[in-house]
Amino acid sequence: MLFSTAGKLIALGLLIVIAVAFALGDITNLSGGGTPAGGALVEVGGKKVTEAELRQRLKTAFERARQQQPTLDMTQFVNAGGFDQVLEQIVNGLALETFARDNDMAVAKAAVDGEIASIPAFQGLDGKFSQATFNQILAREGITADQLRADIARETLAQWLIGPTIGATQVPSQFALPYASLLLEQRRGAVGFIPASAIAPGAAPIDAELQGFYRRNGNRYTLPERRVVRYAVVRPEQFAETAKATDAEIAEAYRKNAANYAAATRRQLAQVIVADQNAANALAAKVKAGTGLAAAAQAIGLKAQVIDNADKAAFARANNAAIADAAFAAAPGAVVGPIKGPIAWHVVKVEKVEQVAGKSLEQVRGELAAEITKRKEAELMANLRSRIDTGLADNATFDEAVADAKLTATTSAPLFADGRTTQDAAAQPDPLLAQIAQGGFALEQGQDPQLIPLGEDGSFALIKTERVFTAAPRPIAEVRDSVTKDFIADRQQQGARKVAAAVLADVNKGVPIADALKKTGLALPPVQPLDARRGQLAQMGAQLPAPVRLMFSMAAKKATLTESPNGEGYWVVWLDEIKSGNAAGNAQLIAQTRGQLGQSLGAEYVEQFAAAVRRAVKVKRDEAAIARLKATLSGQAGN
Repeated sequence: MLFSTAGKLIALGLLIVIAVAFALGDITNLSGGGTPAGGALVEVGGKKVTEAELRQRLKTAFERARQQQPTLDMTQFVNAGGFDQVLEQIVNGLALETFARDNDMAVAKAAVDGEIASIPAFQGLDGKFSQATFNQILAREGITADQLRADIARETLAQWLIGPTIGATQVPSQFALPYASLLLEQRRGAVGFIPASAIAPGAAPIDAELQGFYRRNGNRYTLPERRVVRYAVVRPEQFAETAKATDAEIAEAYRKNAANYAAATRRQLAQVIVADQNAANALAAKVKAGTGLAAAAQAIGLKAQVIDNADKAAFARANNAAIADAAFAAAPGAVVGPIKGPIAWHVVKVEKVEQVAGKSLEQVRGELAAEITKRKEAELMANLRSRIDTGLADNATFDEAVADAKLTATTSAPLFADGRTTQDAAAQPDPLLAQIAQGGFALEQGQDPQLIPLGEDGSFALIKTERVFTAAPRPIAEVRDSVTKDFIADRQQQGARKVAAAVLADVNKGVPIADALKKTGLALPPVQPLDARRGQLAQMGAQLPAPVRLMFSMAAKKATLTESPNGEGYWVVWLDEIKSGNAAGNAQLIAQTRGQLGQSLGAEYVEQFAAAVRRAVKVKRDEAAIARLKATLSGQAGN
């Protein structure tokens, strides 16, 4: 499922808003029909939501969903609840913002700017906020800084309002008791299986039967959507020659980092900080008498801090100069202190002193050369990416961008969404093509080329979706063997269902399930007993066999049938006994149940709070216009 129940409650996180920065362009069916762009679909506390605004939010949410499910189309997105969820998010956000401002709540501009600065998409290669990147992304997506700030302020207000509510997770024990008791409920029964393989396959199907089966089950033989993607890859090694470290650069790096290569004395120190001077004196005496510092500290409820490769300046900053002077003047094994620190008494033991020889330029030349080359490669690659990005912002075509950057373009074979070029499930997609396909399926044919990341080393690719082969059934001549096999399997499955229905009727008339199965005259597996508690269902869920799960939705002394998940036959399930549970006195189970109920209670409160806020600020919806837009996006307009 695309949208969970929890996601439908309110889902007001900043990611939905900030996702505008990652939208990948226009989407088919996102224009035309419905209310004029300026018309209000919803009005919340005097603020209007136009069709254009809703379309933009739907576009953003759709693109994010396609990152997880590349073959998703707009019709599937809308039918899975995406339209309703996005509209609910917008309405809830505006309602909560209006309610907050009506109650004199406001978000400081500095707080909003801080949120913006923390968004990775707006950061440069140094990990800091980049105004140029920020401006470039907003310009590309067609939104202003004020619009983004308004969205962030709105969502921040919403979070302030719902934060305390969603944190309300306390559930009384008496409230949890019946739910805990329900987990102890025990059910016993039996299950019989009628496999399709037990049914005779019958005569070979004729052409008319195969044609009819093929038409009714066209989806089974559909070749999934494929896309041809043009791409040009940029990797660090492409700059290896240009980025090669020079002798002057190596010498300069050695000079700047001379301290790292000079001869040095490394100390390992152990330190315990004690609040009371008398206790510190006793600790120091005990250690000087031969007890290890860690053991002596543990005996009085403290823990020794071990500092490897201690640096005197850093140690002084963390403590004070007197402590550092004493610790770095002491011999190996010496105990220093107690010495008064900023807030307590310090006892320090010099665990080890090691003399480290210095390294000459020639000894570290290779190391420095590699570091410099890697840094220069990253800089050159980042500069090239920025140049390409600027060209794309100026409407450069794929070919123009490739030529300007002196790259080599490649045209892929038709790719499936996972990067494979064949339907062979055993075939593993090329890792590069898997990434290219993911990007290509996020772009529609005719959209502007895009840059996509390829690895943590900064590698990237310029891509353009060249051609789309829509999903279509393969000709029956190509899949005749598969159709024949599936037709016979389907015939056997239908036969198994008829047998199972007869068994079911007998069992519900009082015939023991084993006798009812024997009556069929088929060679069937023996009856299997079923015995489980409802708590197992809650804990294991879909991991439990389907007959066990079904047993918990049945009435006692009744039978029902269900198809096996893999379509290999039918189960007939008989529920013989239901034994109620009683968790009274089971403190552990009640506590666990309270915790589980508490996890959903906050979300329930949020849903109720949001509904109350919507009523308080007065939400007006143009249901007819909303329905028209939804129908247009789902491809059902005019049907």
